[in-house]
Amino acid sequence: MGAGVIQGSSGRRRGRRRAKSHAMSEINVTPFVDVMLVLLIIFMVAAPLLTVGVPVELPKTAATALATEQEEPLTITLAADGRLLIQSTETSGDALVPKLRAIATERVDDKVFLRADGSIPYERVMQVMGALNAGGFRNIGLVTDTGGPTLDGRDG
Repeated sequence: MGAGVIQGSSGRRRGRRRAKSHAMSEINVTPFVDVMLVLLIIFMVAAPLLTVGVPVELPKTAATALATEQEEPLTITLAADGRLLIQSTETSGDALVPKLRAIATERVDDKVFLRADGSIPYERVMQVMGALNAGGFRNIGLVTDTGGPTLDGRDG
C-alpha cells in the first residue's frame, strides 16, 4: 500500500532525456482485500465451534426466546445419560451447590439457563432447580426448542 513513482518525459527532444518523477496517487487495495477474505474464511470456519457443545434433545414448546444479556449466560445441562454439566464441565450432584455458590459470588446476574433432555424425569429436573435455588440463582430459565405443540392443540 505504498505510493509508487511514475516517470514522465521533460518535453525536450535534443540530447539526453531527463525523467521527472511524480508520486502515484492510486492506492493498491489488492493486499487489503486478500487479508479481508482470509479473515472472513477464518471466522466462517471458527463460528460454529463457539457454541456450547453438549448434545441434548430439548423438548419442543410454543414459548418465545428470552432477551439477550450483557453477561455470558450460565448454563446447566442434564444430559440423557444422567450427566450434570455446568457450561461444558461435568460435575457431580453433591458438588453442584458449592460450585454454584462460588459462581454466584463472581457473577453480577443471577440468571441461569437449565437445559434438560426430554427423557429426564420431571423429579430430577426439579431437584436440580432446587439446587440452583440453594446455590443463589433465583432467576432460572428452562431452555426448549421452538415449534412444539401448544395447549390449544395447534402445532407451533
